[in-house]
Amino acid sequence: MKNVLILSIFTFVLTISCSNRQSDWIRINQLGYRPGDVKVAVYISNKPVTIKTFSVIDVSTGKVAMTFEKVNETVPLDQFVSCYRLPFTDLRADGTYRIEAGDAVSAPFRIGKDVYDGTADFLLNYMRQQRCGYNPYLKDSCHLDDGYEIYDSDADSSHVDVTGGWHDAADYLQYVATSANAVYQMLFAYSENPEAFNDNYLANGDQGSDGIPDVLNESKWGLEWLIKMNPGPELMYNQLADDRDHIGFKLPNKDTAYYGKGKERPVYVCTGEPQGVGKYKNRATGIASTAGKFSSAFSKASEVYKTIDPELSATLLTKAKDAFNYGLKHPGVCQTAPCKAPYFYEEDNWADDMELAAIELHNRTGDKKYLDHAVEFGRQEPVTPWMGADTARHYQWYPFINMGHPGIARSKISKENKEFAGYMKKGLELTLEKGRKNPFLVGVPFIWCSNNLVAALITQAHLYNEITGDDTYLELEAAHRDWLFGCNPWGTSMIVGLPENGDYPEETHSVYVLKGGQTPGGLVDGPIYSSIYKNHEAYITLTKPDMYAQFQTKMAAYHDEIADYTSNEATMDGTACLVYYLSAMSSGTGKIHGNPFIRMSHGGIVRMDTTQKKVWLTFTAHEFADGFDTVLNTLSHHGAKASFFLTGDFTRIDGYDKLISRLKADGHYIGAHSDRHLLYCDWTKRDSLLVTKEKFMTDLKNNYKALEKHGITKEMAPVYLPPYEWYNDSISAWTREAGFVLVNISSGTITNQDWTVPDGKPYYSSEYLMKNFLDYEKKKGLNGYILLIHPGTDPKRTDKFYYNLDSILSYLENRGYSFHTFLKLN
Repeated sequence: MKNVLILSIFTFVLTISCSNRQSDWIRINQLGYRPGDVKVAVYISNKPVTIKTFSVIDVSTGKVAMTFEKVNETVPLDQFVSCYRLPFTDLRADGTYRIEAGDAVSAPFRIGKDVYDGTADFLLNYMRQQRCGYNPYLKDSCHLDDGYEIYDSDADSSHVDVTGGWHDAADYLQYVATSANAVYQMLFAYSENPEAFNDNYLANGDQGSDGIPDVLNESKWGLEWLIKMNPGPELMYNQLADDRDHIGFKLPNKDTAYYGKGKERPVYVCTGEPQGVGKYKNRATGIASTAGKFSSAFSKASEVYKTIDPELSATLLTKAKDAFNYGLKHPGVCQTAPCKAPYFYEEDNWADDMELAAIELHNRTGDKKYLDHAVEFGRQEPVTPWMGADTARHYQWYPFINMGHPGIARSKISKENKEFAGYMKKGLELTLEKGRKNPFLVGVPFIWCSNNLVAALITQAHLYNEITGDDTYLELEAAHRDWLFGCNPWGTSMIVGLPENGDYPEETHSVYVLKGGQTPGGLVDGPIYSSIYKNHEAYITLTKPDMYAQFQTKMAAYHDEIADYTSNEATMDGTACLVYYLSAMSSGTGKIHGNPFIRMSHGGIVRMDTTQKKVWLTFTAHEFADGFDTVLNTLSHHGAKASFFLTGDFTRIDGYDKLISRLKADGHYIGAHSDRHLLYCDWTKRDSLLVTKEKFMTDLKNNYKALEKHGITKEMAPVYLPPYEWYNDSISAWTREAGFVLVNISSGTITNQDWTVPDGKPYYSSEYLMKNFLDYEKKKGLNGYILLIHPGTDPKRTDKFYYNLDSILSYLENRGYSFHTFLKLN
């Protein structure tokens, strides 16, 4: 043991010694890569170097996993005169690796489908720490006297209860703009990827399980504050407190800022006119920017809570409509108010807020007038103006992503789909043009909160690809994603504590750090132009030598330093705006519809509630129907209902219309199974698609057309089971986009192998399948199990497994199971 310790110390010292002389580095995404991701490392050297090949080493064996001969030399980056992009997308096998090129060796990284699992939830740690009112991090409360109105001619200085919400960053100001955006983003994340979230915290933020996904608890914390900040149809507050708060570091429960009325803090009424109680004023011109944000947050919440809390949902929908109408009456921006210093959120756009509000109201109500409003507002700002720009004022174009564009591009009844997808594409193209000017392909301007722009960019790129199937910007998306996790000049992640054993910010600008704590899950502001840092340098005294000094460039500077508020302060809204993207990158092992016990895989449901003794009897049919009478008679005998998934080809076979009629008459669920029974993805490389998005969508559409001829509408068949029971994340995403839920068989019993034939390899006899079924149930149980049996098989198979259905149902009944269909998911 002593020898190991001495060797470790020697190696560590040698590493430090060598690093002082190091001249080249390889930067990678420390968190890792999913097998199908675009994967590009970046090599930088401060000496002239020629790189022609590079190798990826399997850390577990020390052997070369793959050697790549394609490298892309890029423009230099200041002192880094030799720079290369090293693509290794073709490496898909799970494992832990490192890259070697020139004299450089990368940090180790992992490839696996689950590398992003849990990361969206991890961000919520920071959101909980930012809570105002009861703070679970402190186990204490703060700012319980908020607040008193200002800028209200009738009720100026009157007390109003606006406790709750989140502190904006290291200070304790609170803004509707950032809070409403945060609420919307988290609710959007949940509505798109519910399976990515877990239940480990209570509604008050303390540890514990309450049956509600943590992301919904966190969203509701902010939502309740927003309701307080919009107490009436024509009364809105815009912010709570101001920069008189900036009197040094102190814990929120020890806040000593004084605003002239005891412990109360001022809450600013939206007036649509310039505000500022001190020397400085904002440039407000209206209220629509704030009203639109209220409306979109309320609409999205109304959608999410429509089955969870119908009464709350109805209230929120009314508030969403009222807020939108108020915005129509008061067009313009409602900026945050400064006081002692000239710094404030200088938001100059508002049409984007009203566009999102309108499309969300359209989605919630189906009223076309809202769609018309959305298109009208959307055309006023085709591209978010920071995209392609070199600079912008602080929060000048906010939110940093216009979520209204993908909303319209996704709309099934909008003829403007392609137009708005084109606007998204234009923004990505402008960013790509700028990104080509540096080896990291990062095209955001390095202004304050540049990481928030990165989060916006990857969200837009991801949604654009999902909506259009256009892969043009996958590398751009990957470059910005990887930038956040260490593929940057400094080799550091930009999220505190992520990955767990990686290089990430440890000295963020926060009182919690000053007191010996940390800001886990917080996305820091991020790199800024060196010129901006120099403008603030007089106010920043680094507490230790700059560990990243040799990596600072004219392009950007970053310091992991508690004193550097320009690049190393975490923000609430930036963190919240990354939740959707990380949830979308999840492997899909989790839950859906607020039920933590529903299992997912590759975005599809593969097992229902595992706490309930319920079995989902499932049958698929494409060409054979020899066992239908047996199956239906057996189900009828047991009083059991089942789910039948039929291909379009099956419905078109002469004589099968009678079978379909009987399925309907007996009350079974009838769903789609593809039109032509396509194989969607490679059997050995699951992430490799064999169909285009257009082909998938056309086939799915034709399947439902075939079902409609038998009186089965889309509304009657919302759950879809893929052909061959084989699919991947893309298929799941496209299925969701089409408006359906993808389910698949549960693993373990292998009853679905009842199609195999004696001369095939492998072949499973009915005796073997029955024994395996019984053994599996006894060992592991079938709670929530999706059990697939074929009601017809190839004539070559004379040993028909469906004859065992009666025995199976009797056995399950005796074991206390009940049978269910996909008419209801929970």
